[in-house]
Amino acid sequence: MAEGSAEFTITVLGSGTSVGVPTVCCECAVCTSPDPRDNRLRPSILIQFDGKTVVVDTTPDFRTQVLRAKVRRVDAVLLTHAHADHIMGLDDIRPFNFRQAGKIPVYGSADTLEAVRRCFAYAFEQKNTHIPRVEMIPLSGEPFNLFGAVFSPVRLVHGSCTVLGFRFGAAAYLTDHNEIPDESLEKLQNLDVLFLDALRHRPHPTHTTVERALQYVEQLKPRRAFFTHICHDLSHARTEEKLPPQVRLAYDGMRISVGESRSNGG
Repeated sequence: MAEGSAEFTITVLGSGTSVGVPTVCCECAVCTSPDPRDNRLRPSILIQFDGKTVVVDTTPDFRTQVLRAKVRRVDAVLLTHAHADHIMGLDDIRPFNFRQAGKIPVYGSADTLEAVRRCFAYAFEQKNTHIPRVEMIPLSGEPFNLFGAVFSPVRLVHGSCTVLGFRFGAAAYLTDHNEIPDESLEKLQNLDVLFLDALRHRPHPTHTTVERALQYVEQLKPRRAFFTHICHDLSHARTEEKLPPQVRLAYDGMRISVGESRSNGG
């Protein structure tokens, strides 16, 4: 199945770690920084193409994120996994249900969708209109067609969990991982844009360090790479000073465009 030829616009809704930045009860230099790029909501992106809008993960900050980005419709939700910082804003799709007068498809692994059913049981047990209305669509791991564009799930290791990243066209979004399996690396060739987890410099049992993320960039050679899921250890300005020119830190509100897949040899 071809990757498709849509032109995608990606908006970073959140670039922070699970507790966000500023972090509650912290007065470190990053948490008190005047640089707006150091204010990081929980990790999520918005993908827009051919008049459609797709959200990857509905974080606890989802309402704030879509208000800030002036999002007027959501046509689908892709879930990477079922940790709280990635799903707990799902109830806030209700205004989009009202506006669009219909269910919104939610894609994820079978385990992720089952966790959503447990967390939001009322949405599946009640028969009124004041609940999030979703159509749950389990992913098999194979590429799937979404409004004419092909999205490919990318399996990632996140500590003891298996989570999903997504490739679409010449872009891939990989959050919450400490390892990218070999079979997934094969799906990440010839990229224009690659988002990678890069929590901090110090090792972490479930997240990638900046140094390991740079090794993935060197291995995969995307044209542009953006690090996300960033904690308060990293100052945006000071960290970017030490990164290669093709690698930047993502920041909330950042918008980039990406087209179809690069040819071999890029």
